[in-house]
Amino acid sequence: MQIDSMDKYKEECGVVGLFSTKKINLHSSLYSSLITLQHRGQDSCGIAFSDKKSIECYKGVGLVNEVFSDYIPPNLSGYIGIGHVRYSTFGEVNTINAQPIFDNNFNCNLALAHNGNITNIFSLKNELKKFNFNTTSDSEVILKLIEKYCKNSIEEALYSVIPKLEGGFSCVLLTKQELFAFRDPNGIRPLCIGEVKNDYIVCSESCVIDILGGEFIRDVLPGEIIKIDASGITTINASSLCKCMTCSFEYIYFSRIDSVIDGVNVYEARFKSGVNLYHEHPVDADVVIGVPESGNTAALGFSKASSIPITTGFVKNNFLGRSFIKPSQSKRCETVSLKLNVIKENVKNKKVVVVDDSIIRGTTCKKIVSLLKDAGAKEIHYRVASPIVTSPCCLGINTSKSELVGSDMTLNEIANYIGVDTLGYISISGFLNILPKNKTVCLKCFL
Repeated sequence: MQIDSMDKYKEECGVVGLFSTKKINLHSSLYSSLITLQHRGQDSCGIAFSDKKSIECYKGVGLVNEVFSDYIPPNLSGYIGIGHVRYSTFGEVNTINAQPIFDNNFNCNLALAHNGNITNIFSLKNELKKFNFNTTSDSEVILKLIEKYCKNSIEEALYSVIPKLEGGFSCVLLTKQELFAFRDPNGIRPLCIGEVKNDYIVCSESCVIDILGGEFIRDVLPGEIIKIDASGITTINASSLCKCMTCSFEYIYFSRIDSVIDGVNVYEARFKSGVNLYHEHPVDADVVIGVPESGNTAALGFSKASSIPITTGFVKNNFLGRSFIKPSQSKRCETVSLKLNVIKENVKNKKVVVVDDSIIRGTTCKKIVSLLKDAGAKEIHYRVASPIVTSPCCLGINTSKSELVGSDMTLNEIANYIGVDTLGYISISGFLNILPKNKTVCLKCFL
């Protein structure tokens, strides 16, 4: 997460799969892909690749550049590769739980990279009592299920396994000869397909395709299983009854602004959210500032709609470790101060509108407000580009209801808690209006 900081939902994970009919330098392509997806997970990362004879897997705890420097040989070449950046929603943070999950005991060898969370993991594990597990990750359960049901083919196994999985997920699966990709029937977690110099790529966000100089083909459909081999792309299963319910936070926070997620341009969506925020919660102020990074685009929209000039309120230190791994709230707040420094000249003696992407626990924005007050801001008007988060995510983001400031506080109580003059959240209808007509999203966090 970007300012992760501090007090945001942690993303799920990021996945990528590459398929080529010729031998290519997979190290370079996978490194570039995972660096581009680094914002989606920073606990660990890894890759698996095939030269059509065998599968090798390398992974470790840390950021992409650290793991590639320490664990991954620089001259990897092959035909097929998958990669993963992990934020742990299930299982400890260690090298064993890092992905891809590789099973070299299965007669055809498999490696899996998984974004999301399986909510019926314990009942599924009960079905797999005869299998030995090497990790505490829910991703290995998916792999073992595929192994269990693979009597004749991977296609047959996936057709049987996917209906058993509850939750939100998108996965890439590597065999010696093929690349598979599949997505949950509600399309909660994003996945798209592109073409790069006659090779194919499957990834969590379209910005990866752009970075590699490729062309976007389409999104993987909800419930769809695709197979990529020497013959090209084949759809094994796609239900016409599936309705795409992309996680709202892909547009609010998770995705990069240069991505298009299920037909929605993320930059445009965030800009429009700022416009709608002003129309719903107008205010008389001197300047607008965004909370870096994902609040910045909504701040531009708020400034445009209000004609209040936008300025830079914070300098962000991009060279610190991720504060969400800090073990205590006091340590997380310490990291806020280290990560953000106020440009005092831009806020002193001014009425300031602060535009943030979301408020989850409230502790981070409380610290941000304190920094602005110390810098001499005369008034602070906080505007939030997501609806009030009232319920924990039931599909894999680790937060309890008791942690959510919006679950049991009124708007005035939240404003008093974080210490602002006024507070305004975008409404659910205002949020839906930033999306194309007929686009459906998951709103369970706000209901």
